[in-house]
Amino acid sequence: MPIIAVTGHLDLTEATVPLVAAALRDLLGGYPAAGLVGVSCVAAGADSLFAEAVVAAGGRLVLVIPSRDYRARKVKPEQAEQFDRLVGAAHEVVTMPLERADRAAYEAAGEELLRRADRLVAVWDGSPPSGKGGTADVVRAARDAGLPVDVVWPEGAARG
Repeated sequence: MPIIAVTGHLDLTEATVPLVAAALRDLLGGYPAAGLVGVSCVAAGADSLFAEAVVAAGGRLVLVIPSRDYRARKVKPEQAEQFDRLVGAAHEVVTMPLERADRAAYEAAGEELLRRADRLVAVWDGSPPSGKGGTADVVRAARDAGLPVDVVWPEGAARG
């Protein structure tokens, strides 16, 4: 059973969230729960939607937290309950050995995510890489490493 990691946009519109959530549930529904392992950095947006879908499917959730201060600095109050619930539901939580949530931390987390994965799910609108460690950069790194990439961008999806 493959280990499936996720990358995706943070800024999904409110109307896009249920579309992506349904697409992720459908995608993960094709895997038996007993062997399903999902790896996520649990950021707002696509990462958290994927983590929720893994838990709902009965799979094992592995979280890669970019830095020691990630929750304090980057998790907004309206996301804190979901973040804490997913951390509690995870079978493994790996915190990168970096103090600050910054570009270096995100890049390290992305590398760890891909190192653990056999396959990548990308909630991605197809925009080009920026060179800053965003979704398209992770997709490019996965493809360069020979990992299969499943792009999820449902009809009507948009970024805010």
